[in-house]
Order: sequence, then structure tokens, then C-alpha cells
Amino acid sequence: MIHPPATLRRLPLALLLATLLHGAAHAEETRLPEVTVTASEINASAVESESMQSLRPATSDTASLLKSLPGVTIQGSGGVSGLPVIQGLADDRLRIKVDGMDLISACGNHMNPPLSYIDPSQVGSAKVFAGISPVSVGGDSIGGTILVDSAAPQFAQPGEGSLFTGEAGFFYRSNGNAFGDNLSVTAASEKVSLSYRSASTEAENYHAGDDFKDAGPAAAGRGWLDADEVGSSMYKSINRSLGLAVRNENHLTELRLGMQDIPYQGWTNQRMDMTGNDSTQVNLRYLGDYQWGGLEARAYQENTRHYMQFHDDKLFWYGPNATAPDTDGEPGEICLGQACYAAGMPMDTDAKNSGAVLKAELALSDRDSIRIGSEMQQYRLNDWWDPAGKGMYPDVFVNINEGERDRTALFAEWEAQWNARWLTQLGVRGERVEMNAGEVQGYNASYNTEATAFNNAERAKTDNNLDWTALARVSASESSTIELGLARKTRSPNLYERYTWSTGGMAMRMINWAGDGNGYVGNLELEPEVAHTVSASFSWQDGAQDKWAVKLMPYYTDVENYIDVERLPGSVGVTEDYVYLRFTNQSAHLYGADLSGHYRLADSLRLNGMLAYTQGKNDTTGDNLYNIMPLNAKLALVQSKASWSNTAEIEWVDAKEDVSAVRNEMQTESYSLLHLRSSYTWKQARFDVGVENVFDKFYNHPLGGTYMGQGKTMSGTGVAWGTPVPGMGRSLYAGVNIKF
Repeated sequence: MIHPPATLRRLPLALLLATLLHGAAHAEETRLPEVTVTASEINASAVESESMQSLRPATSDTASLLKSLPGVTIQGSGGVSGLPVIQGLADDRLRIKVDGMDLISACGNHMNPPLSYIDPSQVGSAKVFAGISPVSVGGDSIGGTILVDSAAPQFAQPGEGSLFTGEAGFFYRSNGNAFGDNLSVTAASEKVSLSYRSASTEAENYHAGDDFKDAGPAAAGRGWLDADEVGSSMYKSINRSLGLAVRNENHLTELRLGMQDIPYQGWTNQRMDMTGNDSTQVNLRYLGDYQWGGLEARAYQENTRHYMQFHDDKLFWYGPNATAPDTDGEPGEICLGQACYAAGMPMDTDAKNSGAVLKAELALSDRDSIRIGSEMQQYRLNDWWDPAGKGMYPDVFVNINEGERDRTALFAEWEAQWNARWLTQLGVRGERVEMNAGEVQGYNASYNTEATAFNNAERAKTDNNLDWTALARVSASESSTIELGLARKTRSPNLYERYTWSTGGMAMRMINWAGDGNGYVGNLELEPEVAHTVSASFSWQDGAQDKWAVKLMPYYTDVENYIDVERLPGSVGVTEDYVYLRFTNQSAHLYGADLSGHYRLADSLRLNGMLAYTQGKNDTTGDNLYNIMPLNAKLALVQSKASWSNTAEIEWVDAKEDVSAVRNEMQTESYSLLHLRSSYTWKQARFDVGVENVFDKFYNHPLGGTYMGQGKTMSGTGVAWGTPVPGMGRSLYAGVNIKF
């Protein structure tokens, strides 16, 4: 574990205030000349700086910063661990890179997804390639690509000598009593830059807009949950990083050390909670600009130690005078006479993720350029569960033993600017994915049959995957642009989809990143998903390009070997509402359209709007695909004048009626919400205030999953069991950030 010196972990408040009062000069970012080693902006959307800054005090979940982009929604998860969804495809079906690193969720419930490793206050830029991603930014995915990066290193201006600059901030949100702070400090010369960034956030359970269950003890003797309180939605997260950058003319070398500590993060739609996530990251990058083009090289390593258990809201204790429902105990319980308590269900993972990237762009002519590159990633995972309670002794349950998932890739991309109006881009990418896992064991002899079958099976798997893309952009006139794209994209299964092995009910209930309450088991016979996508983008705007703009993005994707699920024969899960499922290859298709635009009503007044429609079908079974967002829209009136910015936003979501029958997915009702946001900038200070869900509307988000926030979640006797997770009620927030 890498620990910064104590003085760096949190600068003394007195020193910080003194620095602010003395008004140390704020310097602009200094960057190398732009080295384009990634794809041109075909199919790409970037989060606007103002939108990002206004949302930071309103959320601790970096994934939520992307909600302002067309086609992007968020699947319910922990308070800092939302799972982005792009045009109906989510999680591992997307390529998500944080500071150039391909991070992997080291958890059977995907509680530590890539974007949970960077705090919203630390994000410098966020970009989404919806639908078709160029091969230079895609790979091992069938959906879009998300690129999130920290702020670029800062250097002193020529002749300035030295630079000391930074930013400090604080926020508070009323719903859930959430608060947090952030700090960034840079000391630099013209050639060397040293930076430190930290961010922490903490929250209690949030409250829905209305009662959705009976009030009562979360766990007898452990606290009381109100009728509108959403159990297991608390969290605490700390992220820190050290950066060293050296530049020499057109060359930049940068080293970042990242550290994360999440002591706890409750999960409203999982039986378990995160009771610890410790991660260290080492990220080394070189960026160079040469006469022949640009070169980028990167090497990184991430180590993650992840823990799951029942947190407070899911722990039960039956006192000596209470009558326990079963004095023999249930899975995960220990009973002494009439006194029972939840001994817990410890789940542990230890993962190591190493990678290297080499990219180059060669300018062949004024018209033609070529991007070539290679990537390598080695991933190791151990997943084990120590015995606790009845039915779990005497052995350690080995879920994944020495899991391996190694990727090597080569790509080439040709881009041609035929004239001022025509641009084409063709790319091909080859990947080899090698996977394996060691022998396993269960808690006791009752697991021997399945463990032996798994251990005797051929577990080494090699996938040779091929991707290609063909993209074109034509500017039909000064006021209209058309983009067209065709692609073949491939994703190999993750370790949990291939190598989880036990159909024992308790073991299956521990594997579920879908948040649907069902139990899952892997399948050694899974083949890679292969998606064929056609997409288009039609953009119109006024001739002066400052009055109005409209963009329509239709798409269609056909997926061979789509990794969906089938019920185990005769399967009924904990209750008849929840079942046991095996991952399996089937056929599927998705289609839809995203519409976005804006209209300037006056010099300081603009109307922004988005509309999204997605449908997904399993062609093998005729069922609907899981977690498909229904028709939804946003309309925002934005006033920007001088130092003020004010936004009134209406969010509308249609009823979710097309649900996955195989998963017993729950329907949700239509709803609309009003959000108000305001910001004011004064000198080097920015103040943000706002109200989310102004009218305290009760609603269930269509991608929120099933409520398992309190009670005995393993046995199916949790409080409000079988209802959707409620969305957050009214929340007032305020934040301040000061640059120095």
C-alpha cells in the first residue's frame, strides 16, 4: 500500500486559508501541442465544462456526470458506483478508460466499476463515443466507449519562473446528510510539475419522496429506519493522487500514483454491501510530438483488495427475550437458544490489473493519416468466501481461483479528409483473449460433485476476436452534417460469466451485478459476443451556428452469442419472485434513436432538450432484454449572464412495461421531476446551489433494480422485499470551490 506523507493527506486548514488570503496567482493550464493519437470526433460527445462543474456538488457518482449526454443513462448501484448505460448496453459491454487505464470491476456484484475510482471533483474531461467507437478507442466491447481523464498537468509560463496554484472546495446535500471536500495543489517550474489531489465524500441513507414500507428497526438494536428511508444507501469514499510530470520541448512524461479507500458503501439492490475497497494505481505515460506525427506510450498497474459483508441495515439480532423464527439458524446465522444473529457472509477478492499501450499517428499527406497501436492487459483475480454460520463450515469457499484474463491487441486506422466536406475513417482491430482459472472447492462435502466436475473440465479458453469499423462524415452544407457508420465489435466473457461454478442456492445469490435479486452461475461454454451495428447522425443548425441546433442519432445492433440467461431446470430462487439463472449465449438485437438540440431564446437564455428511445429483444426466446430504459426526455431552460448561471430542468420518464420475463423484472410507473441549479462566479470563487426533485416526487427509476436494502436479504425476509428501489426525494445542495 502506498501512503502519502501525513502533511499531504490533508493540508492544515490554517495554511490553506493563509494561502487563499494572500491570493497566490492562479495560472492557466499549459499543455504540449496537441498530439492526436486517438480518433477524430466522429460519434463523440464531450461533457461541457459548465455542465460538469454544476453537477459536481449534486452527486458523488462520476458516472452521473455523463447523464447530460444523449443516449447515456445510469443503472442503479452504490452511491459512488453507478453503471453507465449507452443505448441499452452497459457495464462490461462498454469500454471505459480512466486516465488511459482499462480498469476492471473486481467483484461478483460489480461494486467497484471503473468510474468509481475517480471522484467527480477530480475529472478534467469526459467523452463518450456512443454506438460505434473507432477501433483506436474501442476493443473488447460491443457498446460505446467512455474516456474520463483527470486534469492535465500544469507548468509555469515561459519567464514566469515558478508556479504554485490549486483549488479547494466543499459541498453539502440535505438528503442523506451528504458532505465532502476536495483539494488540488500544484507546484511547478517551466519543465517540472508536482501535483496532489484529494477528495472525500460521505453520506447516510437517503430518503424517498414518500413512504414505501413500514418504519422499524433496520436490525433490532442497531437503529431505526423511517418509512421513507432507503436502507443500505450510505457510503464513504476517499480518493487521493500524486502526480509528477516532466516536459522537454514537445515531449511529456507523466507519472500518477492513485490511492482509494472506501471503508463502506451500502447496496440497495444487492444482498451484500461493500465493507471495504482498497486500491493503488501506478500510471506512467509518455507523449511526444514528432515531425512525422505523434506517439503515446503508457504502462499501468492497479492492485485492488475488495471486501463484501452485511453492513448495519442488513444485520439482524434476535435478543435473548425474542422469539427467533428458526432456532437452528438460517444460512449466515448463528443461534444460541432463542438468540440468533447474522454471522455474515464474508466475500473477498484480490485483483491485479497490469497493462501497456503504444499508439502512433502518422501524417502521410495533407489528406491521409494512419493510426496504429498495440495494447496488452494481464488480469489476475482470486475470489474466496470464508465460512460463517450454518451450512458454511468447515472450508473456505473458493469461487474463482487464480483467475486469468489476458488480452493482446493490434489495430490500424486510416483516416482521409478528401475535401472540406468529406471525411472517412476505416479501421481494423484484432484481439486475443486468453482465460483460465484454477481448481475450486465448496464450503463442505455437499459441494463436491459440482466442484469436481468443474475441476475436471477444460478451463483454458482462447478467443481470437476481430473488430472493424467504417465511418464517414459529410458536411452537406454549412447548416447540415451527416455521419454514417458500420461496425463489427466483439466482447469476450468476463471471469464471473465463465468461471463461477456452484448452483447451490446460497452461492448463486452471491453473484449478481444486475441488481435484480436473482442468483447467477457461470458457463464454461460461453462464446464471445459479436455485434454488428449500423448507426447514423443527422445534424442541422442555423447558418451562423449560434441560434439553434438539432441532432438525430438512430442506431440498430444485431448481436450473435449475446450473453443472456436461462433458468435452471425447476428453478425457484429464494422466493417465487426470484429465480436461479445460468449465463448462456443467445441472439439479440437493439434499436432506437437519440434526439438532442438547443434553441437560443435570447442572448443570455437557451433551451436545451434531449429525447431517447431504446428497444431490446432476445431473438432466441422472444423475451425483452433486461434493464432497457423506456422513452425519456429532458428539457432545460438555461440563463447565463455575466457571473450568473441558472438552470431549470424537467426530467420525464415513461412507464416501463417491456420487461425481462426470465428475470421477473419489475415494471415501473411514469414520472417527471423538476431540478433547479444556480451558480455564481466571483473572482476565483465559484458558488453552486440547487434543488434536486423540487416537489419531493416519489418514483422508481426503471434501472434501479429490486429493493434489498434492509433485513435478512439472504433468506428473502428483508423489509419491503420485492419492490423497486425508490429514487431520491427532494435534496437541497450547496457547494463552493476556490482557486488560488
